[in-house]
Amino acid sequence: MNLHAIVIAVIVLTLLAVSLARLGKVKTKADYLVAGRTLPAFVLIFTLLSSWIGSGSLLGGAENAYKHGFVALWQAGGGWAGLVLIYFIAPRARKFARFTIPDLLETRYNQTARVLGVIAILLTYTAITSYQFIGGGDILHLIFPSVIDPIRGRYIIAAFVILFTAIAGMSSVAYMDLFIGLLATTTMCLALPVLVHRAGGWQAVHAALPPTHFQILGDLTFIRCLELFIPTCLLLLGNQSMYQKFFSAKSERAARQAVVGWIIGTVILETVIVALAVTGAAMFPTGEVSKAPREILAYTGMHGFEPAATTVVVGAGGKVRSVVDAPAVSMTSVLFLRLLGALLMGAIFAKIVSTANNWLFSPATNLVNDIYVRYLAPEASNQRILIVSRLMVVLLGFWALFQSLGTESVLKKALYAYTIYSAALTPVILAAFFWRRATAAAAVASIAIGTAVTVAWDTVARHLPAAIGQRDAIFPALIASLICLFVVSQFTAQPTQQQLEAFGEV
Repeated sequence: MNLHAIVIAVIVLTLLAVSLARLGKVKTKADYLVAGRTLPAFVLIFTLLSSWIGSGSLLGGAENAYKHGFVALWQAGGGWAGLVLIYFIAPRARKFARFTIPDLLETRYNQTARVLGVIAILLTYTAITSYQFIGGGDILHLIFPSVIDPIRGRYIIAAFVILFTAIAGMSSVAYMDLFIGLLATTTMCLALPVLVHRAGGWQAVHAALPPTHFQILGDLTFIRCLELFIPTCLLLLGNQSMYQKFFSAKSERAARQAVVGWIIGTVILETVIVALAVTGAAMFPTGEVSKAPREILAYTGMHGFEPAATTVVVGAGGKVRSVVDAPAVSMTSVLFLRLLGALLMGAIFAKIVSTANNWLFSPATNLVNDIYVRYLAPEASNQRILIVSRLMVVLLGFWALFQSLGTESVLKKALYAYTIYSAALTPVILAAFFWRRATAAAAVASIAIGTAVTVAWDTVARHLPAAIGQRDAIFPALIASLICLFVVSQFTAQPTQQQLEAFGEV
């Protein structure tokens, strides 16, 4: 068994041990859904970091960086902008302290908003889970190319994720994220300077790639950059998985402290991910990975740390190539390099599993809390709720797996998922906290139109002028959603005092 396989096996066994260790602490609905509201700031930081940075960054963002350079940070930058705003939202969210976003929607608006919110969340979160399966499958294929093809890899990853998520719920997810967040942050920060050195230094990386790889807009238009920035920002602002973490915090102070650490960690890690992908583009401009650039980080972990001659493109504009021979190294250095490459691969794998856990667990809580307990079995016992919760994880895991089998572009799937949430839910969630005039009828209209425009956009866009039809759905869906929210609010009855009390707006 090779070193990469050993590292993956150790990670899987560690995650399983963490899940089983938390199993005995899960006895009630609150234990399973929000970890008994006991998570300290330190755990919150890493579970927030791990849930946010997954295949969207490690595959979609890395592919964008491989092709276009540091302009890929526009997508990450949307998250950074959202995080700054979240600093002011986190204490309010913890004070509200329910279980899910649809809880919030019904409290502030009405039951119809709750049900439509569940639909939008299911569409978004299972789509995001689906491309985590793609990323994990790609990594297993790279490690075991003759045994596991990418499709079979997706089935294996789906099985891991469903098992880990079902065992102990939020408690399991949060403490697995603590381990994964520490592993990924440390490994990637160590790997970047080593990889740049092996590529011949930053000057060689810069010379190997087109100048646009290092420009603010790169070779993209400003509108295209906004289409990367805005969905990411709005998804983060309304992200149910994030709010569930705040609901799980031991206090409002812990929630606010966690956001500070989350901001610092996300800025560092997202920048390192893009820099790793850009360095990988300089080291491996052709070959197998150039045909599947979403695999650049994992491919670099496999091949970028081998103590052999390193091919580096050093000519201006990437037109002239030369080979830089690596100096002789000791056996200790060889082992260190290989271990670092294996740990980088393992960290990427673990981050993907972690993100899949989070995005699969969250919609399962919606089906249990917002449909099953709310409408079908309001008097259900804790034991029965736990059984149904685990069953929902399994069913949604299969749905996400089915979606992964029909997905080609991770970046396109990510932007589709982000747009549903950004247009349908983020406006009404922010209005719940910050705009007392928002009405129930307006929220229902906003959620419905935001979801409908996003889902139908690819079909409708074919019949529109090219200047509009070739754009992503974010602008039409978001504009339609905001118009509904503001206009309908002006012509319908103001919210009651009871609707405003839970948000401190009376």
